[in-house]
Amino acid sequence: MNYNEPLADLNPHPYYMQKALQQAQVADSLDEVPIGAVIVHQGRVIAAAHNQREMLHDPTAHAEMLAITQAAEALGDWRLLDCALYVTLEPCPMCAGAIVNARIPWVIFGATDPKAGAATSLFQLLNDHRLNHRCEVVPGVMALECGEIITNFFRRQRQLGKK
Repeated sequence: MNYNEPLADLNPHPYYMQKALQQAQVADSLDEVPIGAVIVHQGRVIAAAHNQREMLHDPTAHAEMLAITQAAEALGDWRLLDCALYVTLEPCPMCAGAIVNARIPWVIFGATDPKAGAATSLFQLLNDHRLNHRCEVVPGVMALECGEIITNFFRRQRQLGKK
């Protein structure tokens, strides 16, 4: 039990999802698609990231991918055992593949992604029995707040005539 983050002891999901939402807000302020992710290991946030595709000119710079890299560095291991990933939007197939390869046991996400979701919507990659690792998936944590920031972002983009 980590007493540095006391709210996490009661119900950790909203507490850590709020931290992921803070990352999404940073992305939003940088005109990036506002998705945020945090990785928690033994009650401590060891990675926090937001989308940086535009800034880095990198199609793989999704919040989850960047957080996985940070977490692996923090733990000194590519196996992120005993970690939980909190992300504001359902992971895409690329991120789901990285999650499986990193052996992350718990994935908690906010809004579903009916166009690219690979956890519950289009695909169920995180629970596919044919793969060598499966995750416990908790969808819909703070879904309204997580969906709202993305909806507002794309509404503003359309008003500005951007793609």
